[in-house]
Amino acid sequence: MSQAIGEFISTFAMAIAIGMDAFSVSLGIGMRRIRLKRIAIIGVVIGFFHMVMPFIGMMIGRMLSAQIGEWTTLAGGLLLFGIGAHMLFSAFHNEEGKMVQTTGWGLILFAFSVSLDSLSVGLSLGLSGVRTALTLLLFGLASMVLTWAGMLLGRKVHGVIGAFGEILGGSILSGFGLYIIF
Repeated sequence: MSQAIGEFISTFAMAIAIGMDAFSVSLGIGMRRIRLKRIAIIGVVIGFFHMVMPFIGMMIGRMLSAQIGEWTTLAGGLLLFGIGAHMLFSAFHNEEGKMVQTTGWGLILFAFSVSLDSLSVGLSLGLSGVRTALTLLLFGLASMVLTWAGMLLGRKVHGVIGAFGEILGGSILSGFGLYIIF
């Protein structure tokens, strides 16, 4: 029982860390005064992509796990650490990008790009053999709620929090990576 609670807490913290990227990007989008209905749709689409991308990564990770055996834990830990470090470095080298389209193919491309890091996290989780349904549900819900929170907060705050969310998410992922390695 305590192992299941520990796994839930770890997975929940990882879901928050993955969703921080969507949160920080959503802050900027929220400053454009998007309607609440559009905010709801964007959050659902990003949540969906944060479930699909890790699932694909997990399936690839499980296939690789059967091939590389005992090295899977180390590979998963190194991958998580690397993703977290990348998030940290990109937060410090944040560049102002062009405006993101929040309708049609622009929304799909935006959701894909924001959830791309969850593909590699899913890969490392597939190597370590976590509970797939719980992980995907938590990833999707956390990123959806954080996207909504980011957009709503972005309507109120103008650019103060953006990089800090990505720094926090990167730190959490790097910490989990180190925990798995050692």
